[in-house]
Amino acid sequence: MLAPIPDLANYGISPTHGFLPDVLPLTRLPDPYYNKWEAIAANLQALILSKRLRGVIDRLPVLSTIGLEHDAEWRRAYVLLSFMAHGYIWGGDSPSDRLPPSISVPLLKVSEHLEVPPVATYAAVCLWNFKPLFMDEDIDNLENLASLCTFTGGIDESWFYLVSVAMEARGAPIVPLMLRAIAAAREDDAKAVTSCLSTFAERLDDLTTLLVRMHESCDPNIFYNRIRPFLAGSKNMGEAGLPNGVIYEDGTGTETYRQYAGGSNAQSSLIQFFDIVLGITHRPTGEKPTKERGREGHAPAPKHNFIMEMRQYMPGPHARFLQDVQGVANIREYVEQNKDNKSLSVAYDACLSMLRALRDKHIAIVTRYIVLPSREVRARSRSRSPEVARRKVNLATASRQQPQGIAYDARGAAATAQKAADDGKKSALKGTGGTALISFLKQARDETGEPAIEEWTKRFMSRVHKGPGQNDFFAGKPEEGAGLLMSHTVTEEVEMPGLAGTWTIDDDVGGICNY
Repeated sequence: MLAPIPDLANYGISPTHGFLPDVLPLTRLPDPYYNKWEAIAANLQALILSKRLRGVIDRLPVLSTIGLEHDAEWRRAYVLLSFMAHGYIWGGDSPSDRLPPSISVPLLKVSEHLEVPPVATYAAVCLWNFKPLFMDEDIDNLENLASLCTFTGGIDESWFYLVSVAMEARGAPIVPLMLRAIAAAREDDAKAVTSCLSTFAERLDDLTTLLVRMHESCDPNIFYNRIRPFLAGSKNMGEAGLPNGVIYEDGTGTETYRQYAGGSNAQSSLIQFFDIVLGITHRPTGEKPTKERGREGHAPAPKHNFIMEMRQYMPGPHARFLQDVQGVANIREYVEQNKDNKSLSVAYDACLSMLRALRDKHIAIVTRYIVLPSREVRARSRSRSPEVARRKVNLATASRQQPQGIAYDARGAAATAQKAADDGKKSALKGTGGTALISFLKQARDETGEPAIEEWTKRFMSRVHKGPGQNDFFAGKPEEGAGLLMSHTVTEEVEMPGLAGTWTIDDDVGGICNY
């Protein structure tokens, strides 16, 4: 017997707003009891800039969560406490490895209530941290959105969050649409499935258009050096000054270090939903595709530990929704069983093509906002004295110090790879350099096109774009920087810290971020 198709209402998911809350986020907690939290959040940028935030929070009393009633109030409290917590940890010359009870005690209770970790997740900085400027306009319009809380008070930070908010809003109708497609496939209604897939492809194109607007108001250097450090978590952050994590003081005297990933767009439930309903499987980097196909109710589980780990940072109901959708996903199987229906096959392939194009743009943004600023930071640090380079310690400055095991050493990597090959083993040193990051993202993009039905679609999406200098007699050796595939591959050895950790593709980590 087939499992029932998930009902959005059972997971707190809106049919119109998707994973965004159906009720708009509160701009302020209504109970005056929480005015102290609101006052700190309203002055967060000034307190961080003047380096007085920690002193203010240290004197803050421990407020009870008993005054929080509706979900919107709990979410507002979570946003406030998360921003205060990250500001406290990362707002000084060196990070603090302890959160005082005034923050940690209510944050732990609020997080437990909302089923999210006590850290600034994607939900805290994006899903529950926006407001429309005009109530009679849609929230998928970037010009109608504003962020409620920021660390820097700048438009760059707000824009970075709001692009994701607009994408969530624009992509929201896809969720009920594809649930209808699953039901139609069960009823063998090929026309309905085709219509749903065609609309899905059009929406994906809209999302790509929104994503490429990131550069309009978010400067890569400002993002990399000023915004990104505050989004860092406490897991695997030794090089940034938190070797053990952070202690959340609760007054029991038995506090232990906790380690959490920081905010990341990988925690968006929407993108994982796309992969699930289309039957896309992401393998550990380097693993070849197999002939295996999932059946409805027996969809293959994601192989990347990273993907499953990021579900732990989603609101609990959203993560459970993805798990339940995975159990009923049948679109890929239905299309394969009806390959003779050209309209159906083309519509399905169009979805894959549009999602692949979205990931292409993501690669370009990662390069512009992570790879290139990291390279510039490394270059500048060579011309500075060690004292200047180490003056401040956070996620951005960690890249200047090139600690052993983090900075990618090309010769060492080659030697390690050769030794592993000689020993018949897989090299463990893969992925802390820019080349490895791009390789991972390109594989994820390529995997998006693998389920394509039509042969011409597979050929179209598997094209290899050669950069300038390819087959040029005078190009020289690749290691000399002479341009082989330079337009699509980052060849300079740079450390790649991500939003909340170090970019990696190690199989034992299973993703693009090593937290």
